[in-house]
Amino acid sequence: MRARSTGMWWGTAIETPDPSALAHFYSQLLGWPVVHEERGTSVLSVPDGPIFVVFQEASDYQRPVWPPRPGEPRPMMHLDFQVDDLGSAVDEAVALGATIADDQPQPHVRVLFDPSGHPFCLCLEQD
Repeated sequence: MRARSTGMWWGTAIETPDPSALAHFYSQLLGWPVVHEERGTSVLSVPDGPIFVVFQEASDYQRPVWPPRPGEPRPMMHLDFQVDDLGSAVDEAVALGATIADDQPQPHVRVLFDPSGHPFCLCLEQD
């Protein structure tokens, strides 16, 4: 990126009806700190890096549908996380408020939904 600044950070923004709750869900799931909160916005930071996940309030939020169906709000992106023990990682995510998707397309990946309905994947580390 030509206009890059020396202290450049990057990240993604995720819409949700409750930014604080979703930021704290991912903070507990990943062990990453919530580094900023204000009305309508919460920010999660990757430790030791300039990477952030911003959760922004969307009052008209509609949960995405996965797998996609015509005429329904579809996920535009999702987060993937590599894990050593798929069963334990799924159990931990569910205990924090995630739900398991009915459709599981791969044996080494589990598709779950965060409390706002965004799909995310836990991926078993492959040799």
